[in-house]
Parts: sequence; C-alpha cells; structure tokens
Amino acid sequence: MAVRPILLWPDARLSQVCAPLEHVDDGARRLVADMIETMYDAKGRGLAAPQIGVLQRVFVMDCAPKDAPAAPQVFCNPEIIDQSDAINVYPEGCLSIPDMVRRIARPAEIRLRWYDKDGVANEAPFDGIEATCIQHELDHLNGVVTLDHTALPEDAPEESAA
Repeated sequence: MAVRPILLWPDARLSQVCAPLEHVDDGARRLVADMIETMYDAKGRGLAAPQIGVLQRVFVMDCAPKDAPAAPQVFCNPEIIDQSDAINVYPEGCLSIPDMVRRIARPAEIRLRWYDKDGVANEAPFDGIEATCIQHELDHLNGVVTLDHTALPEDAPEESAA
C-alpha cells in the first residue's frame, strides 16, 4: 500500500469521465488499498480514482463516526438505480479543492448497484451522509466537482424535503 498524491483543481483529469473498471483483479485491489490509505492519510471520508490520476470508475469511502473503528467501503463501477424526491443539504468538502466547503442539495436516499473489491455484485439503499458521499464520489467519476454545483447559502437548512 502507498499514499498517492491527490490531484488538485484545476487539473484537467478531474473533469474527465472515467472508463469502467474492466476487471476486479489484483491490480484493482492494489489500487483500492492505495486509495484507502491515501483517503485516511488526507483525513477524508471518500476518494475517487480520478483524484489520484486513475481514470477508472472506482471510489472508496468511510462514513463511520470519527471515534468509531475504520469501516472502509469499496465501489467499483457504481451506478445509482433509484433516488428519492426528498433532498438533503450538507456542507461538502473535497480533497481536490482544499479549504473550500460548499453546501450542496442532493437526493436524500439512493439505491446503488456496484461491485466490491472481490468483484461481487451488490445492490443496496443508502441515506444520510452515506448517500451524499456516494453522490459526491460518483460525480468525480463523471468529471464533476463541487464547483460545478450551485452552492446553497449558509441559512439553507441542513436537511430539507423536496
């Protein structure tokens, strides 16, 4: 495992749509291990492959409370297959755009399909901060960064309904 450099905006690779991961093999598992180590080293909750210069559809996240044991999750070729009409608003930071937080509205609940680090297909619902983190990282895989979203004012509620 190795900590890899995180690309900073406006690196052009952060605006590119990523290709699907062809095989979940030893190379992909090494990439994921490096991504997890890099995410923890940077004190982030999530990290997408393009943030370290790898233009493949992979991201990792750990939304466990800061005082809880580490609980990293791996998402290969993720796709949102359903989302709620209800909206959550959370302040979002980004490891590729340090020292900036934007309040972004996103669907409060999503249903995701993905492959894990062993190539096993999964499908599950997510809500709250996990749903927000997944959508943030999935944006990276689609060449979208937080600056591409309309930021909401500070007085917008943390959570709101559509």
